[in-house]
Amino acid sequence: MIQRFIELGEGYSDIYELVELARTNSNRVHRLLLLKTISKNREVVSPVVVLNAAGEGNLQPLYICREGIPAKDPSVKRLQLFEEISETLEIPIIPIEVKPSIDFNEKELYYNYIIGILRLNNLIPPLS
Repeated sequence: MIQRFIELGEGYSDIYELVELARTNSNRVHRLLLLKTISKNREVVSPVVVLNAAGEGNLQPLYICREGIPAKDPSVKRLQLFEEISETLEIPIIPIEVKPSIDFNEKELYYNYIIGILRLNNLIPPLS
């Protein structure tokens, strides 16, 4: 199994898209994650929808809104949308503390770091 992050944007429309991806692919949702970090002296979160591979494919997509949502007001509505889809799908949100992406020279290195954490904690399958 190969995991790959697919990054959406940071705005309101992006969190709506992330929630809609989870809703329309409800039979494929593997996990809902909330990556928490401090970036540029503010607490931010990155909601992640992890889907199971489609059909016989071996790609497991991880859709993310990277560090675009402040952990405190005024972003409460965006977090509520993510919590609502969690309740609707009856899949708990797993919070994880991580380093900020700005600590890495490339986004790909950051995503490899996150995938390593997820594999070590058995939140996604190992590389096959």
